[in-house]
Amino acid sequence: MQQPAQPDIAALTALRRDLHRHPELGFEEHRTAGIVAERLRALGLEVETGIAGTGVVATLRGNGRSVGLRADMDALAMPETSGLPYASETPGKMHACGHDGHTTLLLGAAEVLAADPPAGTVHFIFQPAEEGRGGAKAMVEAGLFERFPCDMVFGLHNMPGLAPDQMAVVVGPQLASSDSWRLTFRGIGTHGAKPHLGRDPVTAAGQFLSALQTIPGRVVDPLQPSVISACSLRAGDPNALNVIPDFVEIGGTARAYTPEVRDQLEHEIGRLAHGIASAMGVTAEYDYIRRIPPVVNDAGATEIALRAAQSVSDNVITDFPPSTAGDDFAFFGQEAPGAYVWLGNGPAVDGALHHNTGYDFNDQALPTGIAFWAAVAREALT
Repeated sequence: MQQPAQPDIAALTALRRDLHRHPELGFEEHRTAGIVAERLRALGLEVETGIAGTGVVATLRGNGRSVGLRADMDALAMPETSGLPYASETPGKMHACGHDGHTTLLLGAAEVLAADPPAGTVHFIFQPAEEGRGGAKAMVEAGLFERFPCDMVFGLHNMPGLAPDQMAVVVGPQLASSDSWRLTFRGIGTHGAKPHLGRDPVTAAGQFLSALQTIPGRVVDPLQPSVISACSLRAGDPNALNVIPDFVEIGGTARAYTPEVRDQLEHEIGRLAHGIASAMGVTAEYDYIRRIPPVVNDAGATEIALRAAQSVSDNVITDFPPSTAGDDFAFFGQEAPGAYVWLGNGPAVDGALHHNTGYDFNDQALPTGIAFWAAVAREALT
């Protein structure tokens, strides 16, 4: 299998572990962005910083078509328990999703492509705040695609359970929309021994929660995947167990792969809440927060990504199931034809799961990931 020239993997491994040791949350990636910009400038690339706060874009200028390659930089607000010698030195923050690895992969690809430029223009996009803080949308709103036009854009994420030299490239839906919803049932508080004098929002909340799964189970087309989860519930005070509270707050998430089902979930959660509130004699206040659209791979971009993956790996699969997780790369895919691919991170054991306190990016994936980035840029620009 033909392989492009590789940069110094040992040096990039050391860099990746340094980034892991110093995690930064979304829009706080000042140290990370500084390292990224310094290394890119050393390659002779055009570098723009401060895009949407801490975003960095480097351009390798050529003639003809242009392609965007995106890596995320942020960490998560959670403790690390890995015990690794390069574990997080910042309490309550860790790279639990491999963005330290993603950043390193794209820096490695920039080295490869700068040493042997492709036919067109490559924009290396280092995005802040993927983990729920809206970094991709902020970059788009800051004029990313006006300032750095892309004929195609590509994203990559590590995947526990696949071998480090394995890739998955699949056309169509890859990640679900990721939306939040909040609901407050308001009643009339009263003594727990005299419920008839008030209106009980706790009972209404119980009815709502027990009926919530009838939406994906009985309302949405069973051939269309969807997820609704209630993830937060607040009511009353555990030190006042003879008080029926005035209100109950519920919050959760909703996921879908199509705009139509996404709209349906928004409508149906509200319809159920208001219907139960009316039946129980309380009121409902409902808010649906649209956060991230689904990631849907464009057929043409996916074909290019598949050729690139197959040129650097003998272990590429094309029937990998989509995930109900979300990624705001979706906002980039709305601006240019895009494809989002998976790179193996090794066995999903011993804490090697995304958002696990024992997670670590697998450095054995660096050669394949770097080679893929270089190959997909060349394929897209040919």
